[in-house]
Parts: sequence; C-alpha cells; structure tokens
Amino acid sequence: MAHDHDPAHAEPGAYDFAAIQAKWLPVWDELQPFRAGASGDTRPRKYVLDMFPYPSGDLHMGHAEAFGFGDIAARYWRHQGFDVLHPIGWDSFGLPAENAAIKRGADPREWTYANIAQQKASFRQYAPSFDWSRELHTSDPEYYKWNQWLFLKLYEKGIAYRKAGQVNWCPNDQTVLANEQVVDGHCERCGAVVTKKALTQWYFRVTDYADRLLDDLNQLEGTWPSKVVSMQRNWIGRSAGADVEFEIEGREGRVPVFTTRPDTLYGATFMVVAVDSDLAAELAGGASAEVRMHFQDYLDSVRAETDIERLATDRPKTGVFLERYAINPLNGERLPIWASDYVLADYGHGAIMAVPAHDQRDLDFARAFNLPVRVVVDTNAPVTGVIPVIPVDENGVPYLPEDVPALDPAGTGVALTGEGRLINSGPLDGLSKSNAIRRAIEILDERGTGHAAKNYRLRDWLISRQRFWGTPIPIIHCADCGEVPVPESELPVRLPDAAGLDLTPKGTSPLGGAGAWVNVACPNCGGAAKRDSDTMDTFVDSSWYYLRYLNANDDSQAFDPSEAEKWAPVDQYVGGVEHAILHLLYSRFITKVLFDLGYLGFTEPFTSLLNQGMVLMDGSKMSKSKGNLVEFASELAAHGTDALRVTLAFAGPPEDDIDWADLSPVGSAKFLARAWRIAGEVASSPDVDWSTGDRALRRITHRLLADAPGLAEAYKFNVIVARLMELVNATRKAIDSGPGASDAAVREAAEVTAMLLDLFAPYTAEDMWQRLGYEPTIALVPWRKADPALLIEEQVTAVVQVDGKVRDRLQVSPKISGDELEQLARASEAVTRSVGDREIVNVIVRAPRLVNIATRG
Repeated sequence: MAHDHDPAHAEPGAYDFAAIQAKWLPVWDELQPFRAGASGDTRPRKYVLDMFPYPSGDLHMGHAEAFGFGDIAARYWRHQGFDVLHPIGWDSFGLPAENAAIKRGADPREWTYANIAQQKASFRQYAPSFDWSRELHTSDPEYYKWNQWLFLKLYEKGIAYRKAGQVNWCPNDQTVLANEQVVDGHCERCGAVVTKKALTQWYFRVTDYADRLLDDLNQLEGTWPSKVVSMQRNWIGRSAGADVEFEIEGREGRVPVFTTRPDTLYGATFMVVAVDSDLAAELAGGASAEVRMHFQDYLDSVRAETDIERLATDRPKTGVFLERYAINPLNGERLPIWASDYVLADYGHGAIMAVPAHDQRDLDFARAFNLPVRVVVDTNAPVTGVIPVIPVDENGVPYLPEDVPALDPAGTGVALTGEGRLINSGPLDGLSKSNAIRRAIEILDERGTGHAAKNYRLRDWLISRQRFWGTPIPIIHCADCGEVPVPESELPVRLPDAAGLDLTPKGTSPLGGAGAWVNVACPNCGGAAKRDSDTMDTFVDSSWYYLRYLNANDDSQAFDPSEAEKWAPVDQYVGGVEHAILHLLYSRFITKVLFDLGYLGFTEPFTSLLNQGMVLMDGSKMSKSKGNLVEFASELAAHGTDALRVTLAFAGPPEDDIDWADLSPVGSAKFLARAWRIAGEVASSPDVDWSTGDRALRRITHRLLADAPGLAEAYKFNVIVARLMELVNATRKAIDSGPGASDAAVREAAEVTAMLLDLFAPYTAEDMWQRLGYEPTIALVPWRKADPALLIEEQVTAVVQVDGKVRDRLQVSPKISGDELEQLARASEAVTRSVGDREIVNVIVRAPRLVNIATRG
C-alpha cells in the first residue's frame, strides 16, 4: 500500500485529493466559517462537543472515527440553519505526560505541548469544523486557575474536605486512585495490582448528590445509550433497607449496621466487622494478647488483598473472633463478633449482621467456623394468597411432605435466598418479605434502635494525587490556623519549574521538594506555613471543560452564566464508552453543584450522547506490540482525509466496533472521484429551473433530501453514505444514457450530493461546490427542502413468482388493488410460459409488491 501521494503524477483533470486539500485549507483559515456566537447572529444555537483528546502522541484511528462522527453532527446542524459551537481543546495534565518526562529526563511541559502541536497539525488536515478561537489546554495556568476557583467554591460549601482513611494505592505510579480508577483490582493506567494505604486525602462529597445523580438519569433515557445509563445506575448502586443499631457489651454507644433485609433480624446469629475498620481495631484492642496478635497478623495479610479478591464468592472464608458480643435489638440475643475480610470498611458502616441461613457468604463463614444457622424464611410457603396449614405428625411435630425440599442450609451448604414467609421470628411470623421488612422497621423505630435507610455503592470522589503534573490544590496548611484557602485574588497557584525536582514516584508529591514554592506565609496570621503539595485528579479538569469553552479567552471568570444560558447544556456529546462512569459521573456531579451555587440553570451537562465503537485490526485492538497498528498519518497520506472519513462513516453503525482490515478507503476514494467528476460535467447554469429536469432523477434526489435528516439524527451515517452512492450512480446514468449533463435535474442532484458530502468529505464537497459555480463555503449552505410532490410514488415494482421463482417484474401504481395486480400477473407472457399447461392451485397477492403463483401437474 502506498503511503505517499505525488500530485505531479496525477492524471490531468483527475481527482487529486492532495491538491484539493492544499487548495482549501488556506481558504478556510482565511474565512474562518466555523466561528460561533458572532455578534448579531440570530440563528438558533447548537452545541456539539467531542470528548477532548489526551496529547499522548499523534492522532490515531480511534480519534479519526470519534472526531469524524462529531463533525458530521456539527456540519449537519449548520446546514439545518443553526449557529453551531464545535470547540476543541486538550486534556493535557496527567500521569502519562509525567511518566514520559521521567523516562526522558525532560519537563512534562515539553512533552505535552510538543504532542499538542503534532495533534493540532493532524486535526487541521483532517478538517473537523472546529472553532479554533476557543482552543484550550487544561495544563495552561489560564485554565487550571479556574479548577482552583472551583475547588474553593466547593470547599466553602463543605463539599471539598480532607480526611484520613484507607485509600486505593498504586505501588507503580506511587499515587492514590479513586474507586472508579481501579479496574478488577488493578490500576486503570498502568495495570499494577492496587493495594490499600492509610493516608490523609482530599475528597469531593459526591455521595451528597447520590439520589439526584441516580434519579436524574430518567431525564437521559432515550437520548443516552441505555448501556451507559445502566452502568451509571449500577455504579451509584442505591439500596433501600434499614440502619439497625446494635449495642456491644462493654462499649458505650451503639454500632449501626445497614441491611436490606431487616426482616431477617431473628435469623442473625453473629456479627462480622471489616478487619481493616476502626471498629475492628478498637474491639481487638480489648481482647486477649493471643487474639490481638492473631488479629494483627490477619490484618497485615488482608491489606495486600484487593477488594475484588476479598469479595470473591469462591474463596475460603477466614476471620478472627474478637471475644466480644453484640446484642440483637429485636430479641436480645448475644451475637459473637468476628473480624473478616469479606466485609469492606467502606460498605455501609463497615459491619454486618450475619444471617447465614439466607446469605451465601454468611453461610459459608458459619460453616467454616461452626456457627449457628437459623432459618427464618420458609421458602416453601407461597408469598401470596392464604397461608397454608403445615401438617403435623401424631406428636404434633410439623413435617414437610416428601416432595417439598427441607429447609436445611446448614446441611446442604446452600443459602435459602428465595421468597417466602417469615418463621421463627416472633411478631413477624407469617408475613411476606415486603410486609415483614416494613413491620421490622416499625418495631425498630418504636424501640429507638433503628430506622429506614438507604445505602450506596458510590463513594466520595478522592481527588488528591501525589504527582507533579496536575492542578495544585489551593490550600495552605498553618500550624496555628489549620487549613487556609488561598485567597481568590492570588489564583492561579502556578506549578513551579520542574527543573531541579525529582519527579520519580516515591509516595509523596514531588511538589513537596520545591522549597521556595511550598514554604509560604499563612494568609491569615502571616506565620510560616506550607502549601498543600498534592495535585488534583485530572477528572476535575474534564468535569467542567464544556463550560470553559464558552469563555475560553476570558480571564475574569471561569465562564459567563449568560453564555451558559445561551449555549448549554451540550446538545450532542460524542466519545468513547470507556468514560461511561468516571468522566460522565463527575461531570454530572459538578454541573449539579454549579446549579446549586447559582451559576447554571440546568442540572445535566450533556443532553444527547453518542458512543463510538473501537477501530480494530484483524479482530484485535491496535497496538505496536501486536504489530497490527494502523497509523492515522500514513492512511491520511495514502488515501486523503475525505476517503478516510467516508470509509469510517460507511463502515456501520457508529456504536459498533469495526475492523480496518475489512474496510476499503480505496473504494471510498473512487466514489468521491465519481461525485467530483459529475460536478465538473454539469452543463446547466446555477439559475436553471430545476422543475424542468428529469423527474425520475429528481425523485431520487428529493427522497434523499427528505430522509437524510431523520437518518442523521438517528446516527445512521452509513445509510446516508449508501444513499449518496445510489444518487451518484443515478446521476452518472442520467448523464451518460439519459437526458444528459445539461438537464436541470443533473445539476440539482450534483448540488445536493455536494451539500450532503460536506458532512463526510468536506474538501471534495467544497471543490464540487466551486466547480458548480458557487463561492465558498458549502458548509454554510442551507439544507435544501424536499418537494412533497416528488415523494409520492408514481410506480412501484411488483415481483411475480411462479412456484417460488421470480418470473417477471411489473411496474404498477402503488394504489393498485389485489385483483388488478393478479390479473396483470396472469396476463404476463413470462408467467404464462412458466405456468404452461400446469394447474394453478393457489395465488397469494400482496399488493402492490408481490404475486406468488403455485402450480401442480
């Protein structure tokens, strides 16, 4: 496959993508047709946004696909008469830049901005319709100043806070990770096994917004992929139940335990606390020396485990009895307290009531340590209708018929998790699950030992990182004043020069070694103090960047609320499904916070979401190590921007994965050349009366004009390309063997082809537009309206089959009756010959499209 294109060797008058690209890029640079929000522009507005790229190197095929789809949307809405905001920027802070700088012994800035320059050059050649006047980089002080402003606003409201606790720790990158950045127990960046570490860190209270984040997903049903909505719901993970308060013998204060099944309290036979929780350490401290030593050894071993490993259902249950007892608030029973790894410190309150008969993990633990198992739900009893009478033997002992399974989880090793009615539960006996839950909560409320509650899988967002290349946290630590916010007038807190700093990961931020930077006077008392040396998670940068585009060059405010009212929320967001939890959840959260603070009038940032699939090669994800990497730059050089963009749009639905090995940019280039040649052959003038043109060709043109908007808004870009190919073929036929190049319908078809091609192949479309006699730029041409009269079918093709084989095709009126169609079919010479002297035994007519004749003999 060639990777160079020499215009000098192109056939004279032939389609030459390189020459066309070189011709139009300077024109677009001069005209700047994609600048949005011009003064006095009265068009309605649309905000189309692509998830901005990370500058890790040149653009790749994934970028080509995603930004191609985003640009189709932007160009479509411009043709529909909208003032479209379609900005671009770079998510330029983060670990990859810092790690690359460490490897090369360079400043992260140098690596980052060199890559941005490379990507920008590739983007310009790829020709997305960006408003380059709003370009931003999150690593610019002009941007991260507003990250710090946002942090201070959250700090003022108590949403940003600092606390000590066990955090996810990447031993390779030597930094903490949010829960969402741990994938199957591994760091999502480097793949290292994540451990736990006790650190004091900064958090955002995402959990305060858990209900709103969950409930507001209802607004996004139908406009976001259902898969993404489900992923968000599952990650937030709301559970309804009760907080049950247990007394512990010899300890002041009660211990709350969250449970979704307070109805099974009578079945609780022991309590389990997370071995790495503060409660476990406290209780173990009062145990015997032998237990204390055993507990410490066990704790040390558990700290090396991941949460995934701890929650695995197929691993042996382990634990330590803490020689302490809790009191069941419903029946007063003493419950032995154990510490184990299968309970997590950050789930609920870090302790559970164990009901082994009805929970498999509790049952496995009970069987491992020979603890009691008490059945309190009769899963053989129906949950609706009349409660059955349980038969008894001659001694009055209840028994089950032989065909009913015994309620014996201790013997079978299988917990009874099905529905049923309560037994062995005092006042709850005979109640169904839902009624028993409600009654158990009422009893707890009456006794003051519990209440209805919700629990969430979601945890607060851990935002501090022990790395250099990020936004400095604008807090100063003073021995006398404590945490002191940096005054807003002193923002941004700029990163110091990396020269002289050891950026190697070592568990503490490299910024701590920048003495002149970290040592400052306290803004309150003037005494000696230190800056916070951690930097912010880069997901803070991307949580609100869509708003910064509205005022990208305004140093007086993060964004103008009046501009947000004009443009936001984003109408069309495009990006990968890999951001379905992290980025989208955080952006939704920050939007709600800004709404509460009075800066925004909406609560969801992205109205509509399109997730593109992956571009594979030979069935696998592209990578250098696999030797299947297809380089964006080389494909661009070999085939041109337009052929690449058409190929990706035509490959299939945007959300599907596509294999580059199965695609044909060469075929796309041939299609574009056919369309381009037609524009040069049109022989009529721009002011010709289209209505005088060939009606058959006009009908094809206008059906596409009518159908394309629905297809575009449903993301069926591949169908539009296929229909464009049909139109080009029909126009070619009209020129070569029909009314000819001077027919008005040929010009109309060529102009419509150019306008629609602008969505996919902007260079070719612009050159066609000029060849058709118009000034640039085609990107701003209003959408042509379909003529309703041309959408009415005058004739349709009816297929006639004899014994299942097609024997004739008839051109008929779409309003033809069944009887009329059958008569025409029987009269067909081809049908008569096929039937011969055989008997017609059945005729099926589906007017106006089908006649099926069955014969015998």
